[in-house]
Amino acid sequence: MKLTKIIATLLSVGVISSMSPVQAQELTGTLAKIKKAGSVTLGVRDGSVPFSYLDDKQQYQGYSIDLCMKVVTALQKHLGLTELKVVMSPVTSANRIPLMANGTIDLECGSTTNNLERQQQVAFAPTMFVIGNRVLSKKTSNIKTLEDLRGKTLVATAGTSTIKQMTILNKEKNLGMTIAVGKDHPESFLMLETGRAVAEANDDILLASQVANSKNPNDYEITKEALSVEPYGIMLRKNDPAFKKVVDDALIRLYKSDDINRIYAKWFTSPIPPKNINLKFPMPAQLKAVFANPTDSGDPAAYAAVPEAQKTSDKRKK
Repeated sequence: MKLTKIIATLLSVGVISSMSPVQAQELTGTLAKIKKAGSVTLGVRDGSVPFSYLDDKQQYQGYSIDLCMKVVTALQKHLGLTELKVVMSPVTSANRIPLMANGTIDLECGSTTNNLERQQQVAFAPTMFVIGNRVLSKKTSNIKTLEDLRGKTLVATAGTSTIKQMTILNKEKNLGMTIAVGKDHPESFLMLETGRAVAEANDDILLASQVANSKNPNDYEITKEALSVEPYGIMLRKNDPAFKKVVDDALIRLYKSDDINRIYAKWFTSPIPPKNINLKFPMPAQLKAVFANPTDSGDPAAYAAVPEAQKTSDKRKK
């Protein structure tokens, strides 16, 4: 009888130890959705180079997509799936938040600013990039600061935090600018390129990418004046802590590893497809600080200053 109990106990322990964390508890929210479907849907962009874009083979790729695929691997393992299908669903600046909220996409892998206003509608994974909001123009226009755009036409992309910022600054500074709206980043640059706008306001890395991929890169200039400092984050649904924990943990592990430096170099300091242009955009000090101490804060103040320890470390490397 005692032997029977021992065997039963051993079998019980064996069963329990073989169960995945997911089997031990009931799934809810996005995890349950993904498990049932056997697939995860990524919201991707057509022209946010080098974060998320279509290459010449009509394949989606980019820095954000590489990070999201790390999350997909973690999700597959967490859910105990032998296979997890990835669906790429195109989104725009204007519809990305509604498509996240209504369940069409599970992760938004683009170039989305994490701010306190958006956090009322969606959640964000730990910051993956830090940008400065600047203005791009042709050198012949001699635009050095926002004041130089007084009475002129500026273009910004629909649905971005930039267009809201430009509208506010236009009113506060009484600049009298005409603010044109591009449906996406490529259209915004096209309006600048063809003279329908004197300047384009956007995130500095996106502007640098547009210039690098343009017909005549030497014709353009990005202002040194940063209108704001903002974090980019992978977007997910609000009020889904179990899913967010899997996503956050996967990215924090990545940020703490050497792999993040390899991925960053692949997209920002190496030739990238389809034109094999090198953006030559070294990792900003603010981003190094974020990777050392990951955060999903939507407060720009959390990114404006670089910790002294980080500054000292960067000086030693030079």
